[in-house]
Amino acid sequence: MIGYVTLGTNDLDRAAAYYDALFATIGAKRGMQGPRFISWGTGRGPAVGVIKPFDGQPATPGNGNMTSLVMDSREKVDAFHAKALELGGTDEGACGERFPGFYAGYFRDLDGNKLCVFKMG
Repeated sequence: MIGYVTLGTNDLDRAAAYYDALFATIGAKRGMQGPRFISWGTGRGPAVGVIKPFDGQPATPGNGNMTSLVMDSREKVDAFHAKALELGGTDEGACGERFPGFYAGYFRDLDGNKLCVFKMG
């Protein structure tokens, strides 16, 4: 049902470098790109983008907002979470089983946007 998600940024070049390196770990590549935004996808469904807000105001992370990215193995969850932190993201919850069958790790990107990477089952 979700087509794409956008995350606000105040520094498009910095966000682009972060997500180029992070999404490369799962084979995602840049898709659409314009002066205010860049998106990445795997070609198999939804995309994630970063964008400078249209209204010209500073981008701020929403309290309670989170984007979750599904992986097909726990090892990929661990590797993606570790790469996010290696690139300068901050830990919001180490990888582990939150409840039976739901394995997840949480982090914030360089702009403070909260993301979850998870594997069901």
